[in-house]
Amino acid sequence: MFTNPLIYFVVIPVIMLLGLYLSRNMAQIRTVAVTGSLALLGLSVWLLVDYLGLRAAGADAPMLYRGDWMWFSALNIQLSVGVDGISIAMLLLSSIILLTGSIASWKINPLPKEFFLWLLLLSVGVFGFFISIDLFTMFMFYEVALIPMYLLIGIWGTGRKEYSAMKLTLMLMGGSAFLMLSLIGIYYNAGLNSWNLLEIAENGQIPHDWQMFLFPMAFVGFGVLGAMFPFHTWSPDGHACAPTAVSMLHAGVLMKLGGYGCFRVAIYLMPYAANELAWIFLILTGISVVYGAFSACVQTDLKYINAYSSVSHCGLVLFAILMLNTTAMTGAIMQMLSHGLMTALFFALIGMIYGRTHTRDIRQMGGLMKIMPFLAVCYVIAGFASLGLPGLSGFVAEMTIFVGSFQETATLNRVLTIIACCSIVITAVYILRVVGKLLLGPVYDEHHLQLTDATWWERTSTVTLIICVAAIGCFPNFFESLIRTTFSPEIFKVIGM
Repeated sequence: MFTNPLIYFVVIPVIMLLGLYLSRNMAQIRTVAVTGSLALLGLSVWLLVDYLGLRAAGADAPMLYRGDWMWFSALNIQLSVGVDGISIAMLLLSSIILLTGSIASWKINPLPKEFFLWLLLLSVGVFGFFISIDLFTMFMFYEVALIPMYLLIGIWGTGRKEYSAMKLTLMLMGGSAFLMLSLIGIYYNAGLNSWNLLEIAENGQIPHDWQMFLFPMAFVGFGVLGAMFPFHTWSPDGHACAPTAVSMLHAGVLMKLGGYGCFRVAIYLMPYAANELAWIFLILTGISVVYGAFSACVQTDLKYINAYSSVSHCGLVLFAILMLNTTAMTGAIMQMLSHGLMTALFFALIGMIYGRTHTRDIRQMGGLMKIMPFLAVCYVIAGFASLGLPGLSGFVAEMTIFVGSFQETATLNRVLTIIACCSIVITAVYILRVVGKLLLGPVYDEHHLQLTDATWWERTSTVTLIICVAAIGCFPNFFESLIRTTFSPEIFKVIGM
């Protein structure tokens, strides 16, 4: 087992948990959190390089680094692991945001040890989910990732934290109930006595009538976490009350489990139902895109603005996946990467600004460009990435989505694509409004003149994220080729692309 490199994505966080338990002061806690996060990032980078080398050498298996270990023989549940280009992209994203979130939480208080313990347990679930190809263990890691959110928000959050934590937990657990029912249905109707995702996709024979019944449950189950309308209401409250690192990991990574699950389970395993029912969910996700953008326009709290922006951008991910063509799906994965990085950057900056001004209300702030220029410039860059400025990740991802979506000749698909394109204009409105009010103009509160700019650890965290956002925008071919290896005819033949 331990000769498989994928296992260490779960082993390293577990070792970090032990290290945190043994830590006796804040310096040791920081050392464990940052060192372990760097190890995970290093492992992700090595895996990316080795994976590309194997593909270049001719490896054409759907998943590489495969490993299977029996866990519960009565139901044939195995710890099965494997990755393709999409999985590696998600692992890389997760490790970057875990590292930058740990650095951004350099002075977390109170209970720093307990905070990082729960944060790392969440990361165990995230990494385990992305490497799993057994449906049962994938669901298990999915639940491990969700459970810590209640305590992370309820204890270390702000505002109506207990209400927001409970609302988030109940809605996501409700989605999990639908998801569990759909996975059990897939297991019993595939005719293979197997939970293995690849075996079911290649050899399973799920009847069409069962697909029509199970697909909506699977898509809604994952779609709740992807903030799909009308199941999105937990997201703004959860983001608004969560501490900085939790918001970064939640919006940057955890919500990506929703899009990844919709693609990997719902569409990949039930292609007939996906083709037949896609139009229903295209309408719902199209509403998410436009509704989220309009809602962000009328907010005055920085976190709520970014939270509703996330509803819009995550809606684009599900929207593109449902187009069921290679270009749109490639754009969806790139949007997952882009949104994960830029929303983590947004929440990091909002936390840093709030830590100084003690307010997130844009009506009570102004002129911050002259007071904290570094943070202000970073915020402008994040805003430009969100509204799709060429050279940054948002432009590449959204253009790929819209081009791929418009390839579909169905009238409904094209009309919805045109409506979704309007979100670009709406996004520009609220981004420029916030930048103008928050950073430019006169200083609203004279006490803000005494504030300081970013510290070294804050600069490290934000600059790392900005470099990643620019890398996707400037070198899109690298990431596009990584993702497209998953959609080649030999690898992704199930839905007949």
